[in-house]
Amino acid sequence: MPRPARTFLRIATLLMVASAARAAQPVDAEALRAWLDPQVAATAAREGFSRYEIEVGTPRVPPALAACERSEFFAPAGARPWGRVSVGMRCVEGARWTLLVPVTIAVWGTALVATHPLPAGTALSPDQLELQEVELTREPSGAAREAEDLAGRTLTRAVSAGQPIRVDMTRATPVVQAGDSVRLRIIGNGFSIAAAGQAMNSAGTGQSVRVRTELGKILNGVAREGRIIDVRL
Repeated sequence: MPRPARTFLRIATLLMVASAARAAQPVDAEALRAWLDPQVAATAAREGFSRYEIEVGTPRVPPALAACERSEFFAPAGARPWGRVSVGMRCVEGARWTLLVPVTIAVWGTALVATHPLPAGTALSPDQLELQEVELTREPSGAAREAEDLAGRTLTRAVSAGQPIRVDMTRATPVVQAGDSVRLRIIGNGFSIAAAGQAMNSAGTGQSVRVRTELGKILNGVAREGRIIDVRL
């Protein structure tokens, strides 16, 4: 084969390989991280995260994907701000296609963890908890981050030392048990009456409870510490 023909064939082959490589790997991971970073940083500042990491995965690319001269990223509707998410990428020059790129955004922040192993049924108190930095994205429903989140609550499952505690791992600690004698604070428009009654169900602070008064009337109220039931008329 003449040298010019061989040279032309070599150049054509290189161009085909380069085009195939662009088609097979259309995502510039660094460009995607740069696009995401200010958005994640804003979320981190708003939510009080201490740090975050962005890991770009490999999208599923159709075998015949056309080479693209220019593309842009976009956030699909309803995309979560962290965790396992998808970022859209569409070609806007040279071809017409759209891909979803898998991205993992891990975030860390302070959360309440157990200072020592705690069995199920433990009524939580401040001395059993401490703040530590944890990876919040590992907690399916979010770890409790404020002491108020767990105030007056009891564990429904055992936890180990250093384990983040989620609100859904707890229940309200009953301050009133069914059958307890309780004191009613009946509050109306411009008046307040104290009375006695009996709780008909168990309830934690702030929870609804039904009460039978001494006269046999059934009232709905809100449980408070000290076996007090607030009833608003």
